[in-house]
Amino acid sequence: MELLKEKMKDVLVQPAKELIQKIEFINLLCRFGVSYHFDNEIEEQLNHIFILLPKLLDNNNHDFYSITLLFRVMRQYGYKISPDVFNKFKDKDGGFKKTITSDVKGLLSLYEATFLSIHGEDILDEALAFTRQQLEILIPQLSPRVANHVRKALRQPNHHDIDRRQAREYICFYEGEESRDESLLKFAKLDFIRLQLLYKQELASLSRWWKDLNLVEKLPYIRDRIAESYMWAVGIHFEPQYALSRLMLAKYIQLLTLIDDTYDAYGTIDELQTFTAAIERWNIGEINKLPDYMKVLYIFILKFFDEIENNGEIENFGYRTSYAKEKLKEIVKGYFVEAQWFNDGYIPPFDEFMHNGLYTSGHGAIPAISFIRLENIVGNKEYEWVESNPKIIKSVKLLSRLINDITKRKVYF
Repeated sequence: MELLKEKMKDVLVQPAKELIQKIEFINLLCRFGVSYHFDNEIEEQLNHIFILLPKLLDNNNHDFYSITLLFRVMRQYGYKISPDVFNKFKDKDGGFKKTITSDVKGLLSLYEATFLSIHGEDILDEALAFTRQQLEILIPQLSPRVANHVRKALRQPNHHDIDRRQAREYICFYEGEESRDESLLKFAKLDFIRLQLLYKQELASLSRWWKDLNLVEKLPYIRDRIAESYMWAVGIHFEPQYALSRLMLAKYIQLLTLIDDTYDAYGTIDELQTFTAAIERWNIGEINKLPDYMKVLYIFILKFFDEIENNGEIENFGYRTSYAKEKLKEIVKGYFVEAQWFNDGYIPPFDEFMHNGLYTSGHGAIPAISFIRLENIVGNKEYEWVESNPKIIKSVKLLSRLINDITKRKVYF
């Protein structure tokens, strides 16, 4: 691994005859899920390319695929590059030229690039409809290997996928490329296997923790989905250095599942009101007011946070756990509002439902618990940023709430 890693780093930092070749290599590192090894080197290379970007784009020799790749990689890393670069591939009537309709590689790259658009970029909206239509037309003409790759992208674009699954699928696809880089492919495979072994160890540890708690027997109404909770955490923090944060997040997601199931499917409105008040007070003395099954859940919640605090060796640890507790209290209060609506037979207006739903999505609490074990977070600025509820946090809450509810309705009906 280390020998191959050094070899990949040498390829990345050495001057390339064509900058597009450098972009292609960075793209492959991303698709294989190994770019995290070279964050500093990639940033340095892209900074250099961005400076040369005007000259690069003035060169009309670059083909359709090269421009789409350049746009996609630069956008993916947050560089401002205008979608006007695609105007050269439009005809005088404003549509995309017929000459690019047979370029599967270019069409697929542009299709993926459209998911990095921002509001008001009409050309990318047009490109999404155009590329999807053309790719669907081309599928019957492609080899089974390429056709399956295109179908997967149309079903779930890379930007909507989790890194580990995307890496696994792309490794399989890339193996069939005639011009494949054998060293890069081997490095990608070894890295994937190494992380897979790490995940197996973590999941085994997590499963033992969950089994020892025996909450499935004590609370038979709950969803038993510890592996699913762990996969959520892998989707957020896949890199090996975030093992502690990943395990804590998986446990927290399972904890939220227990609370959600209690409010959604089991507790009476009076029991839930008492439990909500107990969470708000956060005191073991409240346990005597709870029914027996809620005592089990309440003790689990308090112990979970006690264990976090007792293992704190990071700067500003007390503030981090206190903030996470407050986020949990927000979610529980939101769950109780929903339980009241259901109990009263009240159907809230959409705005009222969404205001509460942004809390019950749970995604306001994910950064709070994830940050606890991240050593590179210093001070309170990251927490203050989350608390300010910036647009990206609002959007994640909104998407998760709506997608979750749409899925439930499909199941129900």
